[in-house]
Amino acid sequence: MSEALSTGVLPPWVQRQRSTLLAQRGHAWLLQGPSGLGQYGLALELVRAWLCDAPTEQGACCQCGSCHAIEVHAHADLCLLMPEAMMIEQGWPLSEKAQSDIDDKKRKASKEIRVEAMREAVEFSQRTSARGRGKAVLVYPAERMNHITANALLKTLEEPPGDVKFVLATGAAHQLLPTIRSRCMGHNMVWPDAAESTAWLAAEGVAPADAHVLLAAAGSRPEDALQWARAGRTAQSWSAVPRAVVQGALNVFADWGPAQVVDALQKLCHDLQLVRVGATPRFYAAADLPTAPSLAALTQWAKDLNATARVVEHPFNAGLLLESLVGRAQNALNSRL
Repeated sequence: MSEALSTGVLPPWVQRQRSTLLAQRGHAWLLQGPSGLGQYGLALELVRAWLCDAPTEQGACCQCGSCHAIEVHAHADLCLLMPEAMMIEQGWPLSEKAQSDIDDKKRKASKEIRVEAMREAVEFSQRTSARGRGKAVLVYPAERMNHITANALLKTLEEPPGDVKFVLATGAAHQLLPTIRSRCMGHNMVWPDAAESTAWLAAEGVAPADAHVLLAAAGSRPEDALQWARAGRTAQSWSAVPRAVVQGALNVFADWGPAQVVDALQKLCHDLQLVRVGATPRFYAAADLPTAPSLAALTQWAKDLNATARVVEHPFNAGLLLESLVGRAQNALNSRL
């Protein structure tokens, strides 16, 4: 889950989209687009405004009892559906049974949205509003619903009780059931320009010297860049990756998770493919890249990385996986194909 959930300045591009969506009618929105563009923040802003005691065209008042209840994660008319691991990380409460199971070590916090949680959400949608302003269900990231969980939502999404609204936010809309997508009003997230993104990153405390490089490293997705900065990434540490991979220096990835390593290597492979065909690299500075091997070697490496990305969340030994990834990268970069 790559989207950084900022608690600071609401991005201006999110503010503009909030006003646009609040001016439209609809009981279910699907906010879609690549991760890191503010899906979660926009979804939460819509929920705040829907439940607010004194909303305006620009959104919630941020001062009433409803707004305070959302701020402290205790609103009786809001049902949040997230993977349990993400809810714990963000400070949202789990159901009593789910919390008890995890506390008693009967199971680990789920990385998917569980069907039990969805069934509770369906039951929640049928209750009377506690505050009289209607109810809201927020689903994020929506692609973390499996088919069983998604099917449990379908009927309620198609024929909702009169006072409940839904907002689903996703960075991978193509993974959702077509029947889920067809029951929602779709909204494509806006890409901010580089100047707006770097200004927001600066407001969030990212050093100017790092903001530009991390924004490029994140594929121009500002909230992903923010997440990287908060994890300790800097312009210097990102620029060091290509040379370290060539040298087999594992310490450049000392505090990285397996998925992050695979992502960095995929971007390196991608940029080398661009260089090989005479194009400008996207994620790394051209001066930081090693000599590109043949397209055949790069294509085979890309296939290998894609296969690893599909299973990277499995409980592998992280150290051995890192050694394997860097070793295979060196082989590709030194290939004579």
